[in-house]
Amino acid sequence: MSVGGSAATWDDEEGLHPTQSLDDTVHQRVRLGILTVAREADRVEFGFLKKQLAVTDGNLSRHLRVLEESHLITVEKGYAARRPRTWIALTREGTLALDAELRALRALVLRLESPHPAPGPPGT
Repeated sequence: MSVGGSAATWDDEEGLHPTQSLDDTVHQRVRLGILTVAREADRVEFGFLKKQLAVTDGNLSRHLRVLEESHLITVEKGYAARRPRTWIALTREGTLALDAELRALRALVLRLESPHPAPGPPGT
């Protein structure tokens, strides 16, 4: 670790900050919620996601479109009990992207929980 002024900074030789590994498509709160809920089941119904994530139909649809265009989920429309339904499932790419996001978040938490050496005088 090097020190610039009074603020501690990480040297390039120590590697990139864990936040550099976060994926903006995955990391957005609602999209991360969609991926994590979808990971828990083979497929998840639109209404269940809407309720779990406390979002509007339009907001959820917008986030689903982003994830589908990124090939992280599939969207299947059909009927159940004569009512139209939409189901969402994680793709292999979605699983890999979620795993990478979780690794980056774990690295960030670990970094923050690890003791850091006391900064020395400026220029060391």
